[in-house]
Amino acid sequence: MNALSDWLLGLVPTYGPWLIGASTFLSCLALPVPVSILMLTAGGFVASGDLGALQIVVAALAGAVLGDQAGFRIGRIGGEPLLARMGRDPRTGRLIARAVDQMNRRGAIGIFLTRWLFSPVGPYANFAAGATGYAWPGFTLWGVLGEAVWVGLYIGLGYGFAGNIEAASDMAGSVLGILAGVAAMAGFGLWLVNALWLDRTKAARG
Repeated sequence: MNALSDWLLGLVPTYGPWLIGASTFLSCLALPVPVSILMLTAGGFVASGDLGALQIVVAALAGAVLGDQAGFRIGRIGGEPLLARMGRDPRTGRLIARAVDQMNRRGAIGIFLTRWLFSPVGPYANFAAGATGYAWPGFTLWGVLGEAVWVGLYIGLGYGFAGNIEAASDMAGSVLGILAGVAAMAGFGLWLVNALWLDRTKAARG
């Protein structure tokens, strides 16, 4: 970890909920905050009794939801020209393209998955959803559900490993990998069922 991360981690026991809430908010606006490590650390302090579980979870979720809403609003105000300007940077352009692809292919589920499973894409999905006229109620509903998974996963793992951040981080990567595989299998299963249903419908009509 770099000096900034070390400094922020040292502030967790003192400014717990405020720091975690601010970190999740800023991360949802694509700012480089080590939010995953901070949530794992906060979970460890919850396990030791130095921080309250409810305060940390509420602060993390509130910050994430507000960050999503701010990103959505920025995208709505800036519109397609904003995405074009952001896309001039090759890395940002790739992330925006992935975000738009997730929404086009998966719709509401794409919003849900970019909160936690494809979290690096999440902030750009916020901008893209606003800029492309995505419906706000659906964005909000699936965004909140996805952020709840993200917050629960990282704070829960930090709590479970009680301060062993390296082990908790490794486990988070493993859990996300497993969930990605399950999601892919579920998606293929749904596609297969839909394809069989369409074939049967065509046969019945023929």
